[in-house]
Amino acid sequence: MPYRRASMRRYSSAPRMPSPVKLTGKPAVAARTLGGMTTTGEAHSTAGTGPWWWVRRRSAVLDVGLAAVSAVECAVEGLRFADSAGLPVPVGMIFGLIAGSVLVLRRRWPVAVVLVSVAITPAQMGFLLGVMGLYTLAASELPRRIIGALAGMSLAGTMIVGFVRTHQDVVRGDLTIGDWFVPFVAITMALGVTAPPVLLGLYVGARRRLMESLRERADSLERELQLLAERAEERAEWARSEERRRIAREMHDVVAHRVSLMVVHAAALQAVARKDPEKAVKNAALVGDMGRQALTELREMLGVLRVGEVPVRAAEPVPLAGVGAAAAAAASRVVADDGAEGPCLAELDALVGQSREAGMVVELLVEGESRAYAREVEQTAYRVVQEALTNVHKHAAGAKARVRLAHRAAEIAMQVENEPPPALDSASDARLPSGGNGLVGMKERVAALGGVFVSGPTDAGGFRVSAVLPAVR
Repeated sequence: MPYRRASMRRYSSAPRMPSPVKLTGKPAVAARTLGGMTTTGEAHSTAGTGPWWWVRRRSAVLDVGLAAVSAVECAVEGLRFADSAGLPVPVGMIFGLIAGSVLVLRRRWPVAVVLVSVAITPAQMGFLLGVMGLYTLAASELPRRIIGALAGMSLAGTMIVGFVRTHQDVVRGDLTIGDWFVPFVAITMALGVTAPPVLLGLYVGARRRLMESLRERADSLERELQLLAERAEERAEWARSEERRRIAREMHDVVAHRVSLMVVHAAALQAVARKDPEKAVKNAALVGDMGRQALTELREMLGVLRVGEVPVRAAEPVPLAGVGAAAAAAASRVVADDGAEGPCLAELDALVGQSREAGMVVELLVEGESRAYAREVEQTAYRVVQEALTNVHKHAAGAKARVRLAHRAAEIAMQVENEPPPALDSASDARLPSGGNGLVGMKERVAALGGVFVSGPTDAGGFRVSAVLPAVR
């Protein structure tokens, strides 16, 4: 038998199912996103409403208020600085006002604010300026080494100034403590002024970055959920399409063959009704038997539409999967034996015999040692031969057909070939319609089992259908 083997390209007409989407968000983030998907977008839409470098208007109002308080504080402290430094009072106040007003730039240039606070530390002014500057610096996105360096400068400056002032107060007698207590006071004062704002700023900055990260992940998860919904709809549509195709294929296989034989027998009955009454009666009986068999199989396939109906409830739509399962069960039923699981290769003789009874000259050749195969392999082989013979009845009535079956070590091969049809008169022509789905159904069946299917005209003017299936037992 001229079959192509491993070199043939495997055919697959079934579309691929869309791949699922994998979610990368954590459950907590997913819950937060599902609870407030729209709020994330609103948070982003309100950004950039403040003047200049401020993100929000209230941030600008807060910074201006803090700068005003700091300017007043530094101006008041400038009086004492001017008196101790021997400067005019207006100069000290103006210096304090300018230095304190720098706090308004804390969000834009936090490093400059901290440097100014360190620079005016010897003048003993700018307490609010230093505290807010360190807090803003620690909460910013600047590298940790810069934050640590500036915080260390502020700590060292505050410690030195505190040590000098405390020692002067002890020398003047304003403080009655021992000299050993002076370093403790300086260190405590420096840590009290520097550590709290730095630690609070680090915490607020880390929390803000965490919230931004969670917001970004929530937005990403929202997009993934939307993509998952679209992909799920595609998968559902794919499943519906596949089930419709499967139902059509099964109904075509179990009904088309018998109906075709009925039409052929009816045409023969019309031709011999007057010439050979005995043969006409026999053909009429065959038409009746095949009609009853076709009706039985149709009833089994369509009976699933009434399964599960409850009189007191509205009828629910029957899943396509249920219809397909019923169609597959009907397609697998043996007509001669209701208890069998499905058609098998042992029934090829009966199948060929039905075509012979319809007037076709069919030759069956079997090569190799016959053995049992997997149920789906035998059913597919049987359906391929059945559909090929049906096509001969439809398109080459009166032509001689040859069915070959080869049992090989790792595969089973089948071939149905017919000769060119003879010229028929109108009385014997069955005029069978064709929907063009037979070859497509055979290809899908063979490809589903990993086999190879080839069909096409022969050089002699006939037609050949060949299939090779793996021998799964």
